[in-house]
This record gives sequence, structure tokens and C-alpha cells, in this order.
Amino acid sequence: MKTVIVGAVAGGMSAATRLRRLDPTAEIVVFERGEHVSYANCGLPYHVGGVIADRGFLLLHTPDSLRTRFDLDVRVRAEVVAIDRARQVVRVREVAGGGEYEECYDRLVLSPGAAPFVPDLPGIERAMTLRSVTDADRLTALLAERQPRAAVVVGGGFIGLETAENLCLRGLAVSLVELDRQVLAPLDPEMVPAVHAELRRHGVSLHLGTALTKVLPDAVELADGRLLAADLVVLAIGVRPEVGVARAAGLTIGPRGGIAVDDTMRTSDRHIYAVGDAVEKTDRLSSETALIPLANTANRQGRLAADAIAGRPVRLDGRLGTAIVQIFDLTVAVTGWNEKRLRAAGRPYQAVHTHPASHAGYYRLCEVSGVSRFCSYLSRASVTVAAVVA
Repeated sequence: MKTVIVGAVAGGMSAATRLRRLDPTAEIVVFERGEHVSYANCGLPYHVGGVIADRGFLLLHTPDSLRTRFDLDVRVRAEVVAIDRARQVVRVREVAGGGEYEECYDRLVLSPGAAPFVPDLPGIERAMTLRSVTDADRLTALLAERQPRAAVVVGGGFIGLETAENLCLRGLAVSLVELDRQVLAPLDPEMVPAVHAELRRHGVSLHLGTALTKVLPDAVELADGRLLAADLVVLAIGVRPEVGVARAAGLTIGPRGGIAVDDTMRTSDRHIYAVGDAVEKTDRLSSETALIPLANTANRQGRLAADAIAGRPVRLDGRLGTAIVQIFDLTVAVTGWNEKRLRAAGRPYQAVHTHPASHAGYYRLCEVSGVSRFCSYLSRASVTVAAVVA
């Protein structure tokens, strides 16, 4: 049996390495259109900020190390541009030279990921994204060569906040623009003020309830007419599933715009599986489809697809969408539905607000550690739990 895998980051590499453990004799070929494989994309903002100074710590494997350890045929700068389902072959384009060739498969696993959303706005070509190691390299090179002083981050989600924090650590004056009235949409309104306060305490200028309309040579223009100084513009508006090849091949695309799969990660073609950010998941609370672009989910799906290919009984349960983010000295975690979503859906629930300490009461953290700035935040620590009542 020959398995071809498209995409060599979280979901794709989890599928490849798990399948090798299950079947030492399988032929496994992995295609990656970028230059890097099996890297920790969650750490990219922290490399930009210098927290993870050694770029090598983000690169968990190389094609050579994967061949040596797992006997995988990993081909980088090789983009799968088409699938011929009738013949069970993929067409591969070499990124460097543009040449094309075909590769046959018995089973195909699609893990193309998701692409950053880039709006069609005047001057948007000056804006940067942070999704891959190549993006991080470009951004760190710009910071070193041009030494920008003012940055605008567009988007108040997880990546936007991590990017804003790390640009602050690099000494830039950072403005954050968010269309919503708050950052971190999964948080209920009463939870957000602590996050806003933490950002402002570290010098991040928040511009909420407005949108980016134009990127100028040294500034950006907002929908309300304001101009913000911007030597550097980073877009973190969100991502869209990469489904072009799957759609062209006639695979079913779900209502959320991702590849439709069953609970064994099989697509509408019995020979093709799909995993990761390009795939629609099932929400555990509503059983409806959802897009959850998280690495832990992609890794789980990759392993399940390998199990299914190897003939093991598998079934992926619904996802809660658990995520945790550090914002300077504050940690924020979310899982499942928040109170505002439960209320909007008419679901019965109970909300519990607690204000716990993060350490034993007898341990005077502020006196022992000397980090007095944590004292006020410990006393105001707040957790909201919204639980669906059956």
C-alpha cells in the first residue's frame, strides 16, 4: 500500500509518523510546497519577539531526519496542484523550476492547512502575515534591517495578541486594530476588561470597533478616518481553509467552507482522507459543523487517519475548541461555548464566576519573589465557567 500525504506540518506529519509506526512496510510519500516541515508554528510570534532566540528550536525535523528516523519520502518545495481520482494520481509542481510530474497513490491524505485572510484594500501588499517559518524569517529580517519604530497589528485574536506582545518586546510602539468591540471573541464581555487593561498596561494602543481601510507608505487609515503611524503592518485577521485542490477534484465541501469528512477522517472519496485546518469538525455541544484551526486538533486527526488507513477502528468525537494564550503577565483559556453564545442559541446553562488565588494563601508570592507587579493581578484573577444544563 502506498500512501501520499499532502502537507508536512501538524496533521500531515502526525499521519505520516503514526502510519509508519503501525505499518513498517508501507510506502509513504509526503509533499510540502514550502521549505520547512514539522515545525512549531505556535512558536513563530515568540521567535519574532526574541523569546525563542534560536530559530532551530522551532524546526522539529528536516526531510533528512524524517527519512532517517521514519523512512519517509518527504519532498519540500513540491506542490500538489491536482488530483485525478479516477486514476488515483496527484499532479505535483516543483516550486523551484515549475516542472510537473505525477505520483500514484492507494490512499491519499490531504492536510493543506489554512491560509491567512488578506483583504483587498489599497496598499495591502505592504502588510505582512505570520503563518509559516518563511513569514517569520521575512518579519525578523525586516525588523533587523529597517528597525521600524511603530507597528500596527490588525486582528485581536490569538495570533494578533501574541504578535502585538512580541513586537512590544522588540521595543516597537504597537497599535492593535479590531473590528469587534473587544479582543478575543470567545471571551464573554465581563472577562475582556482584564485583557484590555493588560494590553494597555504594556503600552499597546487599542482601536476597537473599527476596520482597516487603507495601507499608506508610513501609516494606515481606519474606517473612522483616523491615521495610525505604521512602519510595519501585520495582518492577523483570521484564516481560510485551503480547499482549492479538493474542490477542483470534486470532493464534497461542507457548509463552513472546509473539506467534509466523516468520523474516520474519510472524505466523499473512499480512497482520500483529510485532516487539519482545511477540514470541518463537529462541535461537541451542537453536533453542527465548525472550523477549528488548532494544532492539537490537527495532530489528533492525523493520527486517526493513519489508524483508519491501517485498518484500525476509529471514531473522532466532537471538538470543544480548547485554546490557551498568554498575554504578557495574564493567561487566558477558553473551551466550549461561552455564555453569550449559549444565550443566543437559547440553550439552558449555568454561569459560575470565581476569583481564585494562583498559589497557596500562606505563600506570600509578592514578598518572596519580589515581583510586586503581579500582586494586583492575582487579587483580580477571574474565571468564568458556562456549563450546558441537560
